[in-house]
Amino acid sequence: MAVMGVQVVVSLLAASIMQKMAPHYSFARWLLCNGSLHRYKHPSDEELCALAGKQRPKAKRDRRMNGVTDDKPLSVPRDIDLRLDTSPITAVDALVLRYFLEYQWFVDFAVYSTAVYIFTEGYYCLADPQKETNIGVLWCLLTVVFSVKVFFMVMRHYFRSEEGGERSVCLTFAFFFLLLAMVALVIREDYLEFGLEPGLASVSSNLESILKQRGWEWTLPLAKLAFKLGLVALCSFLGACLTFPGLRLAQTHLDALRMVADKPLTQVLLHVSFLAPVLVVVMWIKPISRDFLLHAPMGKQTVQIMSDSAYNTARLWSIVGLCLLRLAVTRHHLQAYLGLAERWVVQMRKEAGRIAVLEIQRKITRIYCYVSVVSLQYLGPIILTLHCTLLLKTLGHHSWGLYPEPPPLPPAVAAALPRPGGEDGEDVRAAVEQITGVLGGIFTPLFFRGLFAFLTWWVAACQVVTSLFGLYFHQYLAAS
Repeated sequence: MAVMGVQVVVSLLAASIMQKMAPHYSFARWLLCNGSLHRYKHPSDEELCALAGKQRPKAKRDRRMNGVTDDKPLSVPRDIDLRLDTSPITAVDALVLRYFLEYQWFVDFAVYSTAVYIFTEGYYCLADPQKETNIGVLWCLLTVVFSVKVFFMVMRHYFRSEEGGERSVCLTFAFFFLLLAMVALVIREDYLEFGLEPGLASVSSNLESILKQRGWEWTLPLAKLAFKLGLVALCSFLGACLTFPGLRLAQTHLDALRMVADKPLTQVLLHVSFLAPVLVVVMWIKPISRDFLLHAPMGKQTVQIMSDSAYNTARLWSIVGLCLLRLAVTRHHLQAYLGLAERWVVQMRKEAGRIAVLEIQRKITRIYCYVSVVSLQYLGPIILTLHCTLLLKTLGHHSWGLYPEPPPLPPAVAAALPRPGGEDGEDVRAAVEQITGVLGGIFTPLFFRGLFAFLTWWVAACQVVTSLFGLYFHQYLAAS
């Protein structure tokens, strides 16, 4: 323990538990297979023929023996009185789900990542290890990377669709979010208080002294331009990835409201969870959030309700609380998606003509098989927002307000710590400390505060745009 460090031991222990416990207990599997979600089973050929008043279809061997070689697909009238049976989703049923293993691994990793982060926060509160690297930050960074990877995997599935409509939607929203990101980056800090410009200014000033020693100071403007272009490209990519999760969220939100029409409290929770990204976006609009609370108008005077640090703390807790609220209503959204099978059957009964039996079975089965994809679309933005917020707190040197946090060790002091030499192991350690000190002097907490504040706000803004468009589409365009 003394050689490896407490954080490394806990990190290795968490990874080992995640690997060993996954076959026996998994939060992701429990979320789908705890018996609260019910899937609709597709009817058999015999059931459909009985509803249509037909005889039981003969097997291909019997038809061949009777001289019948017609391979015309079996069909039934669309207006048959079809009622779908339901059954709880079990662990065995989940094995046939599309991307289920990816869903299980990603959600479980996010759970263990959050647990390791909570441990490191408590460890830093009690032990105050100034010279140790925060392992919880590494886990959160990996979770953010895996979130983007999962979004890309789902978006790639849409790009491979034969119809091609999904591909056009993704490209259209990618271009729209490219323009929106450029607009957001040019708005002054008086309106959108990310702190990105002060962070870039601190990085530039720290880089300038290093580049001047090598005669490379002319690359500084190019580095700033490349960073902003890369950030805009990342924002466009994230917007494209969050397009269909937002559209799906709008659909499941409307269907969930219909399911709980007789439960007003649940409806309120669903509305608040749907508006959670809007609240996150508003928290960074300075005139109607920070300025209002720090200089609240009270008659002819202004009253300061809370301090700057208290507002930052309240904002962090608000985002964490909204993420937990959206996690709490997950079952309602997933059950609303599974209810699409029943809604499709009701719509089919209103149409005239005939429909192939195989098409009915395929449609109902397809809705169930993609429930894990819908789970990724719903939980992915929550996990990404939560871990960007955790990184904003730690790397931005904010506070949870639960305990007094000492000021961080200045980068210059960290770089100037005595470095023993002599042996190879000590030389390597000294080199690592020197590199860490230089990077810590360049990428300051002010920079990370601006970067992760912007990313948290951007993920919420993408959800606002796509979900509101999804509401308009499903209420007006799809119904017409």
